[in-house]
Order: sequence, then structure tokens, then C-alpha cells
Amino acid sequence: MDLSVVVITYRSREHILDTLRSLEPGVRPRDASQPAFTWECVVLDNDSHDGTPELVEREAPFVRLVRTGSNLGYAKAVNRGIAETTGRYVLVLNPDCEWRPGAIDALVRYADAHPRCGLVGPRIVNTDGTLEYSARSYPSPFAFLFNRYSLLSRLWPGNPWTRRYLLSDWDHQSPRSVDWVSGAAMLARRDAITVVGGMDETFFMFNEDIDWCRRFNLSGWTVDYAPEAETVHHIGASKGEVSNRVIRERHRGMLYYYRKYHRSSPPVDALVALVIELRMRLLVFLNGPNR
Repeated sequence: MDLSVVVITYRSREHILDTLRSLEPGVRPRDASQPAFTWECVVLDNDSHDGTPELVEREAPFVRLVRTGSNLGYAKAVNRGIAETTGRYVLVLNPDCEWRPGAIDALVRYADAHPRCGLVGPRIVNTDGTLEYSARSYPSPFAFLFNRYSLLSRLWPGNPWTRRYLLSDWDHQSPRSVDWVSGAAMLARRDAITVVGGMDETFFMFNEDIDWCRRFNLSGWTVDYAPEAETVHHIGASKGEVSNRVIRERHRGMLYYYRKYHRSSPPVDALVALVIELRMRLLVFLNGPNR
């Protein structure tokens, strides 16, 4: 098997069928003279309770559905999906990414042409066609102040910290190695996963993709961006209603990532933890009590 597609769902009725139906055109070679890759798809449903697994079973019989029985979180579900599959590449995919024809084929062929590439991400665009800055630099200890969705980034979008983090001064039209690519859509080499290991399951959701990419790089594999492969991401983290649990888990992931890679003196560590906690409490307050 050349390719295993692992899709994690949680209350994903709105876009999951568009995602699944785009896989076959996405895997089909753009050049008809090229042989097609063999592939499989596994959908792991994190206990949606909104009809998502039933919809997948009824409308997408070409995929294999695995019901986790509880919400395992993203990292743990991805690891289970990897264990359930056999492809020499694993495409880890959010349930709201719709592939351009031939895009997945292009991603696999890029990886085949770059044997030290452990992970490769596509060009990701929003539904309005604008670029999603999905290939980035490692976050600094205070990157949450100037990350993609932070208030300071919105008030001062051209600041040097945000530009450096998002690599926004680069045209994103040419392939290159980067620090990390978004977990919304990433192709991983199974041989590299065997060396690096799966996602760190301490992350329930958010930051697990940064950590995974960093571990690939630390193990001597490159993490690359291949713009000839393109997918449309229908729902961004900044859009729609966000539950308070999501806000808490995002900040818990920030703190865990900081402690894993950026530990400093006790006073600095305490200050970082305090700032992350205060930011989380402020966003929960602004979000309202019933979410």
C-alpha cells in the first residue's frame, strides 16, 4: 500500500463528505501516463454524537470507519489511525480539507523525490482563496502574544515577530524546508514515524503538530512545504464558535510545549505560566459561560 489517509472526526457532519469525496480525484495523477498510487482511508470518529459516523458509513462506503468510543483527543486518535493502516505514507487530515485534483498525488511524488523528507505539507488556502500560513517557524516562548490569532497580531499585523513566525515574507510559491507544517494536512513517511514515534499524546489538541515536526527535525528528517499540492481548508480555528474547553486545551498545550522545549529559570517559567493562565482566563471570560 502506498498511501494511508487518516481522517479524525468530531462533530464533523458539515464538511466530512466533501473531504472524503475529494480524496479520489486528489490521489489521481495529473499526468495520465503516471501510474496511480494504491491507497486506503480510515476515518476515526472521536465519539461525535451528531450523526457524523452514520453519515460516513452511509455515504462513503469506500472508507473504513473506526469508532473510538470516547473523545481520545487529536494526537491519540492520529496514533491509533497510524496503527490501523499500512501505507508507506500516512496523510493525516482534518475533516474540513477539500483537495484539488492531483494534489495528493503531487504530495506523495514530492516525498518520493526527497528521501530525507519525513513530513511534507501542502499549500493550504481558505475558502475565499487567501493563503493560510500553514508552514511556519518554531514558536518562541512568547509566540502566543504574536501568533496568527492573537490580539496583538490583529492590532499590529506587520510586526516582525508575527512575520517571522508565519514566514509571511516568503512568497509560498516555491517548495522549501521549514520548521513545521500545520497538522490540518500533513503527509508523513512511515519509515520516519518508526524512528520518531507517533504524536505526543500529552497534547489533547493543538501544538501536537509543532511538537511532531520538531521531533522529526531533531531526528534528522526534513519537514517540507510543497505548494504544487493544494487543499482548501473550510474551517479555520479563528472562525465560528469556540468552546471554552477548546480554549483551555489550546493554552494547556502552549504551556506543555513551553515546558518541553523552553524551560528557563524558575522565575521566568513561573511568569510564562502565569501569562498563559491569565490569557486563557480572559478568553474564557470573553467567550461566555455557556460554551
